[in-house]
Amino acid sequence: MRWLFALGSMQNPSAHENTDLQPRVPHEEQNYGATAARVRRGPQVPVSRNRPAKRDYLIVGVLCYANLINFMDWFIVPGILLDIQKYFELGDGAAGLLQTVFILCYMLAAPFFGYLGDRYNRKVILGAGIFFWSAVTLGTSFISESHCWIFFLSRGLVGIGTASYSTVAPTIIADRFDEGKRTTMLSVFYICIPVGSGLGYILASSMARVTGDWHWAFRVTPCMGGLALVLLILLVPSRIQRRTEAHRALSIHGSLRVAAEKPGAQGAAKTSWCQDVTSLGKNWSFVWSSLGLTAMAFVTGALGLWVPMFLYRAQVALGIVQQCLEKSCDSSNSLIFGGITIGTGILGVIAGAEAARRLRKTSSRADPLICATSMFVSSLCLYIAIMVAQKNILSTFIFIAFGELFLSVNWAVVTDILLYVVTPRRQSTAIALQILASHLLGDAGSPYLIGMVSNAIQAKKDQSFQWSFCSLQYSFIICVFVGVFGGFFFLLTSFYIEEDRKEAEQL
Repeated sequence: MRWLFALGSMQNPSAHENTDLQPRVPHEEQNYGATAARVRRGPQVPVSRNRPAKRDYLIVGVLCYANLINFMDWFIVPGILLDIQKYFELGDGAAGLLQTVFILCYMLAAPFFGYLGDRYNRKVILGAGIFFWSAVTLGTSFISESHCWIFFLSRGLVGIGTASYSTVAPTIIADRFDEGKRTTMLSVFYICIPVGSGLGYILASSMARVTGDWHWAFRVTPCMGGLALVLLILLVPSRIQRRTEAHRALSIHGSLRVAAEKPGAQGAAKTSWCQDVTSLGKNWSFVWSSLGLTAMAFVTGALGLWVPMFLYRAQVALGIVQQCLEKSCDSSNSLIFGGITIGTGILGVIAGAEAARRLRKTSSRADPLICATSMFVSSLCLYIAIMVAQKNILSTFIFIAFGELFLSVNWAVVTDILLYVVTPRRQSTAIALQILASHLLGDAGSPYLIGMVSNAIQAKKDQSFQWSFCSLQYSFIICVFVGVFGGFFFLLTSFYIEEDRKEAEQL
């Protein structure tokens, strides 16, 4: 869910930074948001057209490779959750807390590393982060069943390590490329998120199956991390030319926000952080779209952890597989779900961007309406998947895939909504608040909530495997309701988006 924005416009890395703003004649465009570079009247920032060097592409390759490892480590635990539950004798609530601890630590550490990345050597921060989370992940594979609390602690530490990478790496890419190429490179970098997530499921389930011991799932990515660290040291320069803050946010589709939106804007008095937050609180398009994004994060966080377990319990309830009593259980559901995550993530983002590009030509409210429709359809697909699980497992897989596909449609679109309804001088604050809210109220708590509700339902009847399936099935209904609320939040966004967009253009 972190399809973020790249900051800064590119110049030749070997040249000195030029912060002067040169007035140029603006080119007017009919589109807005990310499908076209909408340039407003007033001074603009010159952008270098020099072609990137081969080393720049090697740097992107190294950073993308490390980003794959980053998100593979995110989703190793969901891929072998059944084995971990049995090993540590965890209930559903405690199992859900594993992912909650990870995301909370990530969320709280990210602003700190963002601060360091703006002020200190970014290569050192990246290298330290890769080494730290790889070492902790490797150590996780040696934790015994009597030290469950250390396993929870290790997941939190891995979250801190990955935060150091996710907040700093995109800025290096942004500083190596000019406008057009930068957009492409950032797209490649962020497409590694669904691919890495899916590979995390696949790696975990495959290693558990091949070795017969789930601990080996935590011993592969540290080796890959070691290679990433070597490549980082050899190929990424120690000092990378930073771009001037005069250049504004570039969305993942290529919308350049220039420093001065109208004459005299450069001399405008700066506002305090409290004033910015107050202004954003009155921007209803930002408020409602942020709540919609939070609903999306809630659903994806819960699905990411619990879907393989849900599918396993459904198969046992249907008599397709036997209840696992061995040390290592069949993780084929994680393998399949990993493939679904990769495919739907890539297709969903591409489909969302293309739908927005086409529909914006006919309606200025297209973006929130696309998001609302996708949330409603996704919720319907998830509800059907949950209900048919006790009758037909193949139909469950199909509807889960469609549910994830429609969820993925929104990631890029909701990013663009923020870009054109918030004035550029408040965009950094808006992004920070949106990320904080979506994690804190979304995927940080949803895995734990689903697990706790499942535990509470199980406690009402005698322990049986059929009832453990039903308890998780009933708790998943929460995701359907949250998804529907998310759709309504985006519908409310459509009522305000035209007015807020015009107001942002005038500020």
